[in-house]
Amino acid sequence: MKIVYLGPKATFSHYTVTKAFPNGDIEPRMTIPECLDAVLDGTADVAVVPLENALEGSVTITIDYLVHEAKLPIQGEINTPIQQHLMVHPQWENDWKEIQMVYSHSHAIAQCHKFLHKELKGVPSENSSSTAGAAQYVLHNKDVKIAAIASEMAAREYGLSIVRPNIQDYSHNMTRFIAVSREAVDLSEAQAKREGMKTTLMIELPDDYAGALHQVLSAFSWRKLNLSKIESRPMKTGLGNYFFLVDIDMAMDDVLLPGTIQELEALGCKVTVLGSYRSLVIEGMNG
Repeated sequence: MKIVYLGPKATFSHYTVTKAFPNGDIEPRMTIPECLDAVLDGTADVAVVPLENALEGSVTITIDYLVHEAKLPIQGEINTPIQQHLMVHPQWENDWKEIQMVYSHSHAIAQCHKFLHKELKGVPSENSSSTAGAAQYVLHNKDVKIAAIASEMAAREYGLSIVRPNIQDYSHNMTRFIAVSREAVDLSEAQAKREGMKTTLMIELPDDYAGALHQVLSAFSWRKLNLSKIESRPMKTGLGNYFFLVDIDMAMDDVLLPGTIQELEALGCKVTVLGSYRSLVIEGMNG
């Protein structure tokens, strides 16, 4: 089984794949759409991509590409604790407060805003395609006083020195990754510390009218179905047109969820099951 992930090597996606598929044939791609396209065109069996971060919210490119372009089912989810570190080329280890630029993925920079504002106030930051890509860039530009925000795995992979560990604003930082594939995915060998089940629905409301969303949520409420997330995204068909993504903390069954879907459809909603899958929590790199 070939699994692709958001590269280059030593991204949090890479770490997540090694824990979820310890015996898989893994290979990086440089963007999230490239990962999903690889499954669509058959050059890969599974793509593992980030979907949501506890501090920064949803990764909208993943949601929008899945809904509007790739249309691949979610076959599993892996939740990974995230520890962000400030790293430099070893020759600047003692002069790290003199760095002139910080590179990382936009989400990682946002996750470390408090540290950057306090410790490196006035130092500009620049977005990279990934945290590991930022670390790679620092390695290849060793004559410039620059730093990257990335993982411990990236520091080892690219020979950088961590000068300030765990600089994320909040200790409970975690990213939710999803495995998408045309076929069911076996996560039985995943190195997980906790697991559960989840089902994700995409709900398109009928023509806008007062109380429409309330009626939708009531279909879950009276059945005592726990919603762990509800999010709206634009349909891209015109201003004010949205669909809703709903995560339910249970697997697809024979009664409750089919009954809910039938009730929503009776209300005029269009309901699409994006996946019913195992949800895993793995250890962080330092844990």
